This record gives sequence, structure tokens and C-alpha cells, in this order.
Amino acid sequence: MLEAIPSRYIIIASTLMAIFMGTFIMMMRLRSQKKPVNAKKILIPPIAMSTGALMFIFEEFRVPPLQILEAVIVGIIFSIVLITTSKFEIRNNEIYMKRSKAFFIILVSLLLIRIAGKIVLTDSFDPGELAGMFWILAFAMLWPWRIAMFIQYKKIEKSNLVN
Repeated sequence: MLEAIPSRYIIIASTLMAIFMGTFIMMMRLRSQKKPVNAKKILIPPIAMSTGALMFIFEEFRVPPLQILEAVIVGIIFSIVLITTSKFEIRNNEIYMKRSKAFFIILVSLLLIRIAGKIVLTDSFDPGELAGMFWILAFAMLWPWRIAMFIQYKKIEKSNLVN
């Protein structure tokens, strides 16, 4: 399926897509800080992202077990950074994400690290396999972060009896 397209074009297209998606997500995150959060808003993104696992139906995207482990470890490390910078606050008896200047810088840094990693790893991995690895990395980053946010949200909700 992907063999007909030169790998450099696939890498360029996927890198541009990563930049576009990263920018879109950052804009959404910054905008969402102006609205109260709820359990649904915290848990829907990782559930929606899980549909991306369907890519592994296709042979081109399958990743060997060692690379799965590596991607999961890097994703968890990235999630720790996000967990430490994601805090909540109560305003007008509702729970909001606390604004953090570091959060935007961290999101941009993670995007740049991901793009640099993709460029460096392009020569070592097939483009489809690399796409699978980066999806696993993102998924392994998103789930722990959102679970930690959900736990923190529930603690605040319970302790303050908000709504």
C-alpha cells in the first residue's frame, strides 16, 4: 500500500500533519482552559484516540514487541511531565484547568521532540512502522495523563462538593 510512495514524501506529509495536529491540540487546550472541566471532557480524548489502533490491522503499521515497549516507556515519561503541570482550580464553584505558562512550552517542546525523533528515526524504520510507534507513544502518554487528571478532578469534586 505505502510502497508506491517514496518514504521521504510520507515522512514530510506525516511531519506536516503532526505539526498541524499539534498546533490544533494546543489551541484546543488553551481554549478549553476558559471553560469548566468535567469527567467527560477529561476521558473522551483517550477513548476517541483508541480508534487509531485500527491502523494495526494493516501489516505496514505493525510494530515489533521491543519497539512497542520503547514507545510505551517514552510515552509514560512524557506523560509524567504533563501530569506535573496539569492542575485544577475552583472558580465560581466550578472546576477549571489552572493556567500554566509552562504547559504551553511543554506541549511545544514535546511536539518538537516528536518531530526530531521522527526525522532521526526515518532511516532506521519503515514509515508505517514509525507511524505505529508514534501512535503508541502518544497513546501511552495520553492515558496516564488523563487518568491522573481524572483522579485529581474527582478528589477536588468530592472535597469541595462542587455541583
